[in-house]
Amino acid sequence: MTRVLILNGPNLNLLGTRQPEVYGTTTLSDIEDMCRAHSDGAEITFMQSNHEGAMIDAIHAAKSTQDGIIINAGAYTHTSVALHDALASVELPCVEVHLSNIHAREAFRHHSYIAPVALGQIAGFGAQSYLLALDALGAHLEARV
Repeated sequence: MTRVLILNGPNLNLLGTRQPEVYGTTTLSDIEDMCRAHSDGAEITFMQSNHEGAMIDAIHAAKSTQDGIIINAGAYTHTSVALHDALASVELPCVEVHLSNIHAREAFRHHSYIAPVALGQIAGFGAQSYLLALDALGAHLEARV
């Protein structure tokens, strides 16, 4: 059975009420339910933290418990060398996810510290981005077998 950590960063706990014109009205709990229903039997661990250190600890723990990581690091995407280093150090396949199209937004959102250590980036499809990431990560893990 495939084991996947879906890790969410700062302010994503406010989904559904935070800037619905940008992020939609789907809550993080709704996204978790959607991912579990879509997972095709994968064991999913879902986590959200507003604290960079807690996210790093989760990434480190994933090294021995998960087959891959899907990460929406929120604003840390654009600022955190530490998350980049943590993802690089565990050597697990990772897919970067964003609800909005970060490349169509403010210039500071165009750079990702996660992208160089990710298989790929899925952005701009709202909650569907997570399902696309599950499919992409699953296909990658299947191809490695």
